[in-house]
Amino acid sequence: MPKTMEGDGTPVPRRLLAAATRLFAEQGYDRTSVQEIVEAAGVTKGALYHYFGSKDDLLHEVYARVLRLQQERLDAFAGADAPVEERLRGAAADVVVTTIENLDDAAIFWRSMHHLSPEKNKQVRAERRSYHERFRALIEEGQESGVFSKATPADLVVDYHFGSVHHLPTWYRPDGPLSPQQVADHLADLLLRALRP
Repeated sequence: MPKTMEGDGTPVPRRLLAAATRLFAEQGYDRTSVQEIVEAAGVTKGALYHYFGSKDDLLHEVYARVLRLQQERLDAFAGADAPVEERLRGAAADVVVTTIENLDDAAIFWRSMHHLSPEKNKQVRAERRSYHERFRALIEEGQESGVFSKATPADLVVDYHFGSVHHLPTWYRPDGPLSPQQVADHLADLLLRALRP
């Protein structure tokens, strides 16, 4: 993304995304106008349309930036020189932590995904599928090598873990009793217990 600066030195695209994320989280995607976003970001509509073709593009980028981060981190875990159980546990915990660290983004996305254009919706589904397939490959590697049980199909194990991850925005609170890492450790341990031979 271009790094053009304006005003306070923060790149304009980052300011637009920060403003859009805050407003979408506070009042909903459908109740937020482009004018409110540009005013909150301190830029013009022309600046928004220079970087993002539409409000729909902003919504897509809110989710895509988190998914890109998670994909990079999953690739690093999956490609590491470590036992498969350790790699899977790291990846399973990491997706929980990165989701909690970007809770507004996740909540916005699950509440507002249906507002995406059919083309963007298809693109997001393909990106998510790619992520899930990489995660599933770790489970299958462990199942084939006898480290994990084959009793439950790998697809179902993936759905089980990501169902928990996608549910985080509905209950996790930063001021609650568990830190992001504690929640991540508990959920990763549950996943590994489910795979134990």
